[in-house]
Amino acid sequence: MDVEKVWRAIDAERAALATLLAGLTREQWATPSACAGWTVQDVAAHVIAHPQYRVRDVPGMVWRGRGGFNTITYVEGKRRGAQSPGQILSDFERFAESRRLAPFTTPAEALIDALVHTQDIVRPLGIDHPMAVDAAAAAATRTLKQAWVFGTRELLRTKRLVATDADWSHGAGPVVSAPIAELLMLTTGRAARISAY
Repeated sequence: MDVEKVWRAIDAERAALATLLAGLTREQWATPSACAGWTVQDVAAHVIAHPQYRVRDVPGMVWRGRGGFNTITYVEGKRRGAQSPGQILSDFERFAESRRLAPFTTPAEALIDALVHTQDIVRPLGIDHPMAVDAAAAAATRTLKQAWVFGTRELLRTKRLVATDADWSHGAGPVVSAPIAELLMLTTGRAARISAY
């Protein structure tokens, strides 16, 4: 996908997530997400925080997190998640179509955030929200360079991933065949809807 198509996919996913969030009950906002230790509210706040960060915010995030990348992300996610649902929805209205990027990221990271975190929200709630195949393939390709973030080095080193609905594959070894959305979930360290691999 070219950059403009990536941005259009981000816009569409953020808009769909905002619509979904607007219909949630208080109890659903407080539901544990598929991210360990994060509620639906935390994840929603994290998704729309991406276009709000500036380089000047980084020192404070590092100081508050006092750890590696994932610890910093967790602490910041919980801090953002302390906002009210109303404020989070307001942030979606303001920033959903923003082309701003968090420091040191590319549009590909914003795409991964939107696609994967939407699933982190909807799956525990029992809501079906399909991913666009081309967007999922572009995101999965980017995750191959980020195994250190997602803890998927062993998976990518030992398995051959083959999409059943896209022209996408990676690796060598025993084959894991699945829709590209499920392979994206695997490459980001999530449980995927695959019977066995």
